[in-house]
Amino acid sequence: MWGKKKPDTTQAADPEPTNLQTNQPAKPASASWEGITKMSEDVMRPAGGTAYLAPSRLGSSLHLKGEISGNEDLDIDGIVEGLVDIDKRKLTVGVTAKLTADIIAGEVIVYGSVKGKVHGKGKVEIKKDGSVNGDLTTAQIIIEDGAYFKGSIEIEKSAEKEGDKNVFSRTASATPAAGAGLKSI
Repeated sequence: MWGKKKPDTTQAADPEPTNLQTNQPAKPASASWEGITKMSEDVMRPAGGTAYLAPSRLGSSLHLKGEISGNEDLDIDGIVEGLVDIDKRKLTVGVTAKLTADIIAGEVIVYGSVKGKVHGKGKVEIKKDGSVNGDLTTAQIIIEDGAYFKGSIEIEKSAEKEGDKNVFSRTASATPAAGAGLKSI
């Protein structure tokens, strides 16, 4: 009863792949090749993050009302009304771009027209034909000759300099005065 069962015919005759020319088992890829093609799980780009990715682009014929948010560089050549939030990345406002929007980015470069608040965490550049009408908050500002700017500028300390200052103040305050806290017997 148990011994009369036919063997399953869907199993492969040879469980190990072979090279048809030499009839030898296939060799696994070398470790160096695997390191090159290994992909990161959170984003589809080579592990190590050294590959350059071109910025995303909103073309000159596009008109967007609403919010743009993300975590990659962005070039805008069209019309945007609303909010542009690419927190730590680079935003380039092209020559044909017209933004009526608040901007939050790591770096902002303006060749076109911006009306609204601009917060460039690293720096803001207004190129010679660029125009910004609104308040700027940044650690570094560059306004070229011929650029138009109307508004206020608030320079914020860069996080790197604040971090250094905080480390110094913590070490200075953590050092106790000589003889402090000692009782005489």
